Amino acid sequence: MDLKKCRVLVTPNSYGKYDQKLKTDLEGLVGEVIYNTTGKPLSSSHVARLLPGIDGYIAGLDQIDRSALNAADRLIIIARYGVGIDKVDLIAAREKGIIVSNTPGANSASVAELALSLILMLARQIPTAMLSVKKGGWPRLPGVSLEGKTIGILGLGAIGKKLAERLSSFNCQVLAHDPFADEEFAKEHHVKLVSLDHLTVQSDFLSLHLPVLPETRGIVNRKFFERMKKGAYIINTSRGEIVDETALLDALNSNHIKGAALDAFSKEPPDTNNPLLSLPQVICTPHLGAQTDGATSNMGSMALKECLNVLKGGEPQYQVN
Repeated sequence: MDLKKCRVLVTPNSYGKYDQKLKTDLEGLVGEVIYNTTGKPLSSSHVARLLPGIDGYIAGLDQIDRSALNAADRLIIIARYGVGIDKVDLIAAREKGIIVSNTPGANSASVAELALSLILMLARQIPTAMLSVKKGGWPRLPGVSLEGKTIGILGLGAIGKKLAERLSSFNCQVLAHDPFADEEFAKEHHVKLVSLDHLTVQSDFLSLHLPVLPETRGIVNRKFFERMKKGAYIINTSRGEIVDETALLDALNSNHIKGAALDAFSKEPPDTNNPLLSLPQVICTPHLGAQTDGATSNMGSMALKECLNVLKGGEPQYQVN
């Protein structure tokens, strides 16, 4: 296909934010680029209004369901800017001959860095200490050392591996559970692979790194929290759909779980009256794991390469459907 005749839709708001060349290169190679100007992910109906006449789609966290894809009359590639594909109807895309790809590993280091930051913030009560000092206080807040503790990683994929690498200098025991675990990596980095039950029972800090799949949706439920060690902490920098927020709230209010750090919620942004937001032992961040210069540039570069390669008639490197 002649790239100069192609129209490309780009919806991630951070695309090209730290590397303007991503925009100028795309604009110079194709006929027309249409950007998302709403400042947020697009609804299905909004996507449907934009897709007619579009050949390539670099997609953010838009709702790309069957209804939206029914409006696609020329689309041949959806290059997801990120890893998650739960908002894309892969079956409907395949039926229409549309390739769907993603950018595995692009944001792994950045999300792992955030997970480690949240672990440390929980351990040392940093948000509480900071707010107290700003209000004139000078509290002697007790902290928890990572040295000698057990850190659990649920999901030893690209991000889980990066977290394990970063934990190696803290002199803590690292456990992990993943049905498809890289045993060679685990052995090399002194990560002990265990069952899910063992992970929940033994972890002082449990970090979640799971995709949203039918078998993972709501996996962190009431029974999960009941199995966790009393006084443990939980950290979620993956997706909100894997955690039963009502069960988490009950576990925190009963003091079975000492604290939680959440970068993802089942509804984003969460309602302001979400009771989790009012608990002092809960740290909340606005799904910013991938919002760094390195991650956004990596995702943009990989998505751009996939999109252009397919438009030129090539094979995608990271097709998911």
